[in-house]
Amino acid sequence: MIEKFKGIGVALVTPFDTKAEVDYQALEKLVEHVVQGGVDYLVVLGTTGEAATCTPDEKQEILNKVISVNAGRKPIVFGIGGNNTAGVIDNFKTFDLSGVDAILSASPYYNKPSQEGIYQHYKAIAEQSELPIILYNVPGRTSSNVSAETTLRLAQLENVIAIKEASGNLEQCMTIQKQKPEDFILISGDDLLTTSMISFGASGVISVLANAFPSQFSGMINNALNGDFAAASKTLFNFLEINDLMYVESNPVGVKTALDHLGVIGSNVRLPLIKGSEDLRSQLLAHMKKNKFI
Repeated sequence: MIEKFKGIGVALVTPFDTKAEVDYQALEKLVEHVVQGGVDYLVVLGTTGEAATCTPDEKQEILNKVISVNAGRKPIVFGIGGNNTAGVIDNFKTFDLSGVDAILSASPYYNKPSQEGIYQHYKAIAEQSELPIILYNVPGRTSSNVSAETTLRLAQLENVIAIKEASGNLEQCMTIQKQKPEDFILISGDDLLTTSMISFGASGVISVLANAFPSQFSGMINNALNGDFAAASKTLFNFLEINDLMYVESNPVGVKTALDHLGVIGSNVRLPLIKGSEDLRSQLLAHMKKNKFI
């Protein structure tokens, strides 16, 4: 099972039209763009997919569209998380998850639970999910960190197979990698830290940048996984300035702006996010040209 989630996962954005409706034609184009670009699996409606502003009906339709376009070519991960444990469990019953290979579930946000609360939350959802669970630690969004100790406790649960680690704490990541079971994998949630994490055993990344630059990013990660860190670093350095621009006006504003420059999808987002500024657009275009990404 864990072999499916090694390499490059892409945290798919959700395209919207000028009326802020889901643009399913653009979504089809995006899926083809990343699949043909060499990613290994697709992550639907994670944080980057603006799941917080999508209705349950939209989420199901988005998932169905990705499954249809993908046509079995790549494994699919679906985002189901939240700060209401019972609500997360209820979603396992209300969504049709046929064709989904695993669930990505972010640690509860806003409530700021204790480590024991985080453990009990994930234990409860793992016991109720028919699909394997990928933990997601992203303190910058949840305001709480899933400690290495808590992750390692959760890794003992039969249905918990991986963690997407976006804490930015390499010491924490190394502790997890050192002590984890063999059938549990460490996945980077920070694009620029991925090659470093691979150097001490991480299995890959769930990436934002891979939406826009799947072939370049996949090449970089595959070089690192094959032990060619010199080649991987050369590409990594080309992403340095671009990566900063992904987040300066909040994710996924930056990557949608890059995708717009590439002609893949438009740059529309849903409130409370707003489209990238002209300054962001011009800076991104300049760096994309400078690094030969366009």
